[in-house]
Amino acid sequence: MTTGPNAPLLEVRNLRVEFPTRRGTLVAVDDVSFDIAPGEVLGVVGESGAGKSLTGAAIIGLLEPPGRIASGEIRLGGERIDNLPYEKMRRIRGAKIGAIFQDPLTSLNPLYTVGRQIVETIQTHLPMSGAAARARAIELLKEVGIPGAELRIDHYPHQFSGGMRQRVVIALALCANPRLIVADEPTTALDVSIQAQIIALLKKLCREHRTAVMLVTHDMGVIAETADRVAVMYAGRLAEIGPVRDVVKNAAHPYTSGLMGSIPAIGERGHRLTQIEGAMPRLTEIPPGCAFNPRCPRVGQRCLRERPELMAARATRAACWLYDPAGVGSALQREAAHA
Repeated sequence: MTTGPNAPLLEVRNLRVEFPTRRGTLVAVDDVSFDIAPGEVLGVVGESGAGKSLTGAAIIGLLEPPGRIASGEIRLGGERIDNLPYEKMRRIRGAKIGAIFQDPLTSLNPLYTVGRQIVETIQTHLPMSGAAARARAIELLKEVGIPGAELRIDHYPHQFSGGMRQRVVIALALCANPRLIVADEPTTALDVSIQAQIIALLKKLCREHRTAVMLVTHDMGVIAETADRVAVMYAGRLAEIGPVRDVVKNAAHPYTSGLMGSIPAIGERGHRLTQIEGAMPRLTEIPPGCAFNPRCPRVGQRCLRERPELMAARATRAACWLYDPAGVGSALQREAAHA
């Protein structure tokens, strides 16, 4: 556990999420570790089924049964939160951890005005009178960019557009001044211009409130615009993690390279996009060794037998034998070149 002024706010260590089934136990998140500092945005990216959303759900204590945290630790501000009783975790969720989900309609009760929902949330976590909570709710709506907040506070969710509803959800997440926000695909359901506004809002919150943000998405454009660092997940594990500029411009892991090559570049006409052959394996069919080996253009014999851990790779850390400090990586590079 790290302490001091530069200590990370969130520490995830060797997180393992399992789903027991009649046919055996499925491992959905496997030995994942990362930190997020106050005021930092960590982007978590990968294909559908990579384990991004489950990692976020584990952190905020909202894993759907029978999913469970099988091992590992999650610490918030040095305090372990993964083993807390439900009621204690419920108090932390909202007070110290805010959540923003993909579809704002699932986060808002259609039967209550947005003002009532925000006021109730504020009063759940902070000792405030109804009048003071309503005043804070109006301030929050203004802060997230909702015009005419004094009138709009008494409107129902269906009276807001999709982008405005997502702003209301962000206001809800900010009610008790949480230290961490887990944002799961917060811009996916929105058009591009609204996406840009929501991204700018998240960055502003980080800058002004020193809020740490875990931004889960499959959109590398959103990551490049918003995140300070990026973690790339594949088949429940971290494939690569590092500063966003280094991961985007000079990816070390072959999977990350494929992801970056699949993004169209503005102004490059006729440029053929990279295609990663095959598909990510199901949880029941993860191969031995490196899970990416059936799709990897640089696969070697060791990749089929041994699973790599994260290791130093240029300016990032990648789970790839190409960067084995013992020198086996260079042998693997020769092996791949002759394959």
